[in-house]
Amino acid sequence: MNTVFTIAQTEARRIFVSPLAWAVLAVMQLILGFVFINMLMDYARNAALTGQFMGVADYIGGGLYGFATIILLLVMPLLTMRMFAEERKSGTLTLLLAAPASLIEIVLGKFFGLFAFMLAVIGLLALMPLTLLSGTHLDVGRIAAGLLGLLLMMMSFGAAGLFVSTLTKEPTIAAVASFGLLLLVWLIQILGNQQIPFAAVFSYLSLIGHFESLRRGIFNSADVIYYFLFTAFFLWLAVLRLDMERN
Repeated sequence: MNTVFTIAQTEARRIFVSPLAWAVLAVMQLILGFVFINMLMDYARNAALTGQFMGVADYIGGGLYGFATIILLLVMPLLTMRMFAEERKSGTLTLLLAAPASLIEIVLGKFFGLFAFMLAVIGLLALMPLTLLSGTHLDVGRIAAGLLGLLLMMMSFGAAGLFVSTLTKEPTIAAVASFGLLLLVWLIQILGNQQIPFAAVFSYLSLIGHFESLRRGIFNSADVIYYFLFTAFFLWLAVLRLDMERN
């Protein structure tokens, strides 16, 4: 466990000293802040016309977090592309694999280092809706469910991107391949909505389908288990890939 913590600490430090991480956080906050203000203005306008001031968590929180998934789909591959690809390109991956640490510890350390960035994103995304607490009937439970869904989705994005990063030495290729993989698993939901064999299976495998329930404030343990299994599966694939390289 100490080895995992040491690797995670090193990886988190490497992420946060990189201009890319701060640029991503700044651009995300700027775009989502713009979306938040527009949703707030629309909600206030509609509420003034109807006299109904309930449902702010659904309209603003749910809408904001739904839009955030698109942004995260684009930015998470940028954060994961360097995790192993750059190590391989610079030649430091050989040293890392020769270190007195198991492959599971190396992969988990890298993942938990990235997890620190995920928590920073969740913290920033929580601030905007929570500013409405003093003046609205904000359903904090629904906001918390949406944030949980975003965190679980980021974990899935991160695990898949980390695995793809083990396949190449070019970070740019890793980013593009990660985005393609995640988009494919996302769009499987389209097949789930068709009248075809195994439509229910395709619907279950889709990343976005499980998030929609959490975004609406519906907590289902099956959705949480799906994201943990998805994350564990790709971390396991990363370990297998590194094991092939070590041997």
